[in-house]
Amino acid sequence: MAKITINRIKGGDLDLHEKVVSINRVVKTTKGGRAFSFSALVVVGNGNGVVGHGLGKAKEVQEAITKGIDDAKKNLIRVPVMHGTIPHEQLAKEGAAKVMIRPAAHGTGVIAGGSMRAVLEAAGITDVLSKSLGSANPHNVVKATFTALAMLREPVQVAKQRNISLKKVFNG
Repeated sequence: MAKITINRIKGGDLDLHEKVVSINRVVKTTKGGRAFSFSALVVVGNGNGVVGHGLGKAKEVQEAITKGIDDAKKNLIRVPVMHGTIPHEQLAKEGAAKVMIRPAAHGTGVIAGGSMRAVLEAAGITDVLSKSLGSANPHNVVKATFTALAMLREPVQVAKQRNISLKKVFNG
């Protein structure tokens, strides 16, 4: 498989919107009784090609979500969004979860499952066809979707690598 270059960015002055993908309650049984803790998987994005995901763990739900948001702001990437869709088809795998994303015509909408939908909408993608194959574990599906989005390349970038003039790319 080709080497993936992730173009991380700093989220200092971006207006990011948060979306909680999943909350998991964990119970640890000790001799003193049961100890509850929570983990929250959170996706943040500005709706204009910047998206991030994070995991927070704490004794209370709200604290776990806050930690997840802070972690997500540290893992931001830029996604090439062209006319509300992605530039090309991409397949990615994380653990047992496999995801496939495809560009779609204007007006199609986001055709995706729960955790994949959260990532795609946070990135600002409005028209996309996608399929989650294999595991439905939200953690791995979110990570696989991120890997797929990170592997996307803009047509201008590909044209430069192939030494094709940009007039040919946009005029046909």
